[in-house]
Amino acid sequence: MVYDWFNRTSVPPGQEPADGEVTAAEPAEAAESAVDPSQANGAVVDEDPLEWARQAYARLKAQKAQEALAVQAEQPVQAEQAVPVKESIASSESAPLSESQERESTPEASSAVSPDPAPTAGLSLLEQAAAQRQERREDLERRSLPVDPVEPVQPAQPLDISGSPALVSDGDDPQLGAFDDTFTWSAEVLAAQGRRAEQVSLEEIDWLGRLRRGLEKTRQGFVTSLLENLGDDPLTPEVVDELEALLLRADAGVQATDQVMEALRRRLNEDVVDPREGIRFLKEQLRNLLEKPIQASGVELLAPERGRLNIWLMVGVNGVGKTTTLGKLANLAVRSGYSALVAAADTFRAAAVQQVAVWAERSDVPVVSNPSANADPAAVVFDAIGAARSRNADLLLVDTAGRLQTKHNLMEELQKIRRIVDRLAPEAKVESLLVLDASQGQNGLKQAMAFAKAADLTGVVITKLDGTARGGVALAVASEAGLPIRFIGAGEGIRDLRPFNSFEFVEALLAGR
Repeated sequence: MVYDWFNRTSVPPGQEPADGEVTAAEPAEAAESAVDPSQANGAVVDEDPLEWARQAYARLKAQKAQEALAVQAEQPVQAEQAVPVKESIASSESAPLSESQERESTPEASSAVSPDPAPTAGLSLLEQAAAQRQERREDLERRSLPVDPVEPVQPAQPLDISGSPALVSDGDDPQLGAFDDTFTWSAEVLAAQGRRAEQVSLEEIDWLGRLRRGLEKTRQGFVTSLLENLGDDPLTPEVVDELEALLLRADAGVQATDQVMEALRRRLNEDVVDPREGIRFLKEQLRNLLEKPIQASGVELLAPERGRLNIWLMVGVNGVGKTTTLGKLANLAVRSGYSALVAAADTFRAAAVQQVAVWAERSDVPVVSNPSANADPAAVVFDAIGAARSRNADLLLVDTAGRLQTKHNLMEELQKIRRIVDRLAPEAKVESLLVLDASQGQNGLKQAMAFAKAADLTGVVITKLDGTARGGVALAVASEAGLPIRFIGAGEGIRDLRPFNSFEFVEALLAGR
């Protein structure tokens, strides 16, 4: 089963959903009205959220156990197919082997070789050779001493809800860890979006855990101060003023902050608002801010359109993580069942082409590049479009040179690339995605405004959310630049970039409230 992360659906191998077809619940269906699992469009009506999470965990654990059994069942088959060399030699009816060949065919013989036994009378030459080989093997078996295997020291494992060790995968694969606060929170977020326990996937649970950890710095500065000011008493104008300062410190931007505060003050004038209701109202306002440009674009989730060439241009200044983001998007496309191709059009920065190649190799994605120094980026894109067509690739990712928004000549070069794309592939679906470093805060917002004019931006990718307390810049980008956020990165791993979901982002930002 392939999990299509772009569309947040599970797709059986070899079965591609038709355009517009949905095979699982859309995450944004209940996001506008859902606040907690008990209110999520009847998905978890009158059901204990903790019990709902237990059911989801038990199902995922059973699924992982079945996968482990399937892998174990394949191992004996593989062992039977891989016939040991010495066994194949023993069953051969060919001429007897020389002593040197016999040593090569028997691993143990390299360290201990017994003398050839005397031929047995009355046997043919082939029978005598087979008998000699058999006696050698029996002699080696007698010489070999059994060695008790040393049990490696196992690290302490977290326990799941049944008291047995939790299932944890190696490497960067999705993990089913302990039944802890992270899992229950992740399950609750999915439940609040209308998911049922049987619809929860390990990929989504894993990502939500990564997102929550990635926003830790922003949450610590924002939520901790928020809790100190809210207390248990109803909201007061003084508390609202402090909340306004918190949003500004998180780089939410003046326009976004004013919009949220105005709505909250209107609510205070109408009714007494307790802290719980105030948090719920705050989440709703933040989601509305983030969703507005997404809804205006007419595209809820940005995904490659199957059966058609999709070209995504990655633009932005130096150091924001364009190449890394491109590599993660290539991996995301491959894992989601799309064929991808990378164009290394950043020909000015030293080792940029090599960096692209390394990232592409990790996902087994081909790269089109020009090894000559200062090659024409538009020429690389020209060749890449031809290669993408010949390979029937679903997605062509174009890495462009980093540039400051104030450098007119470099911005002209970006426009030239866009003209090449429009002329050579008029039928292609083209996206221009601006990569922003969240730690740059309001400076990143200025970049978005400048690039929007030169590159016909259609969306934003926000990276490095895990390394800054300025995660609120996402609100500024959405409200002031009016650009939809398409992907967010919350870590350095290859899986730490996923499609943006406003509901999940706000819940992770205010986790614990």
